[in-house]
Amino acid sequence: MNKFRIIKDKTANGVMMAVTIISIAFVFVMAIGLYFKSIPILDEHSLWDLVTDSSWQPFKNHFGFLPFIMGTIWVTLLAILIALPLSLMTAIFLTEYAKKRVKKFVFPALDILASLPSVIFGVWGTIVIVPLISDNIAPILSGEFSTGYTVLAAGIVLSLMLVPILVSLFVELFSCVPDDLRAAAYSLGATRWQTAKNVVLKKSLSGIFASVVLAISKALGETIAVLMVCGCFPEVPKTLLDACYPLPALIANNYGEMLSLPLYESALMFAALLLLVVVIIFNLASRLILRKIEKK
Repeated sequence: MNKFRIIKDKTANGVMMAVTIISIAFVFVMAIGLYFKSIPILDEHSLWDLVTDSSWQPFKNHFGFLPFIMGTIWVTLLAILIALPLSLMTAIFLTEYAKKRVKKFVFPALDILASLPSVIFGVWGTIVIVPLISDNIAPILSGEFSTGYTVLAAGIVLSLMLVPILVSLFVELFSCVPDDLRAAAYSLGATRWQTAKNVVLKKSLSGIFASVVLAISKALGETIAVLMVCGCFPEVPKTLLDACYPLPALIANNYGEMLSLPLYESALMFAALLLLVVVIIFNLASRLILRKIEKK
């Protein structure tokens, strides 16, 4: 009987190890496939020229990806800057201040918000955020006409998509902080806010960092909602009221129409490879930083 149990245990271990290896291998398979598809554009142009050139004129053999890279960075950073404080404050309220009846209402609402298709956020952004920027925000900030399809619109819509995910992660983190630590802080005369700031947040710092990394990875690849409100203009944005064109939007907007042009198809595959590499490098760097935070 003991031998049979040991065999079952070893078999289960082997199967799970194999599944894990296969899951990790998918990343390398995707990267290799995208690289081979990108070879034609890399043969025509150097990597440095592709990522630093601002001119996007495919029919003239100009493939400058800098506007798309900068558009992706602008929108992602703005979305995180908006979503992070909102999510942290919401999670602190739910774990440290809210009563049970409030939690019973808020948690299902957040779950519904997180499960909505991205196209709904895009439609909402088109009919609410875009006119708001065009009619109210742009005249005040710049005094010039704006269509409303801007970095700001894309950042706001994307941040709304990230809030329910971040709040759920933060609530789980804060709930795992031992109540003994809270009780010790209260016994020393600390208020709820002081306890949340000096105990709960500090104890959850590494988890907060990991959650933000996850949110940024999701934001980098978000497509439909951003595509509907970003303006899709291939120039490097200089202000929040400029249009932008993130990498995922470029791929989604042009892939189906340009397959008849081999070099154009290769350029789009290179955009996908670039996005994949950025996400991988970002996650690896974040893991190294996270280890240092955990050691401290």
